[in-house]
Amino acid sequence: MDSIRVKEVERYSAEKMQKVNLFETERMFCDVYCLEPGQVQKPHRHEGADKIYYVLEGKGRFQVGEKTTELSAGTITMAPSGQEHGVVNESQDRLLVLVFMAPHP
Repeated sequence: MDSIRVKEVERYSAEKMQKVNLFETERMFCDVYCLEPGQVQKPHRHEGADKIYYVLEGKGRFQVGEKTTELSAGTITMAPSGQEHGVVNESQDRLLVLVFMAPHP
């Protein structure tokens, strides 16, 4: 069985949000997104794939469709197929988010 300690693989960059792939198959992927204060995942959409965001540390402003909500550690949300979605770290702390997408785009 493969296992990963997220704290050992997370990485941050002053230039842009970092995506660290944890697992990937033909059917899904699981990443951890690492955002410094002020960093953004620009709103975008995926046709035919659903995305889950689970906040591990920090807090961020998440957009799914027309709604935007601040989520903090221990909170999860889903962006269904075709819905525009993105995240911004407006806080002064780092934001660490576990992300799943299926099926794999």
